[in-house]
Amino acid sequence: MKFKTVNKEELETMSFDDIAYVILKEKGKKMKINDIFKIICETLCLGDAAFENQIGDFFTLLATEKRFIQLEKGYWDLKENHTSEVNISDLEDDFDDDIISEEEKDEVYEENDYYDDIDEMDDDKPDDDLKDLVIVDENYDDESEL
Repeated sequence: MKFKTVNKEELETMSFDDIAYVILKEKGKKMKINDIFKIICETLCLGDAAFENQIGDFFTLLATEKRFIQLEKGYWDLKENHTSEVNISDLEDDFDDDIISEEEKDEVYEENDYYDDIDEMDDDKPDDDLKDLVIVDENYDDESEL
């Protein structure tokens, strides 16, 4: 692949993510990560071994770089080529679905006997809560009694 905007000497000094940016910018369409990295390896004469050893790192690089976006079916593109549209009515519908009525909450609590067990354990009766309590005197000197 010939790069229109960058010569080979400049490419050799660029990072992989910068080269990927140039490739996607010039192609103007989404591409698979393997195809992008193959072009980079071919352009920089890195060979198949470098491709196999560094494809994982390249994936991580694109995934963490904010200029790129991963699309469906393994395609990648520049984030600037995609906009996110938020439909407020859809968000409101989702919010309404998440609201649980008091009657529904009561039904959930009645179905879970676990909550009854917690109430029985924490009965707030002082009867034997402190029976195993031991008071330790920090000023006590063990050697004085010997």
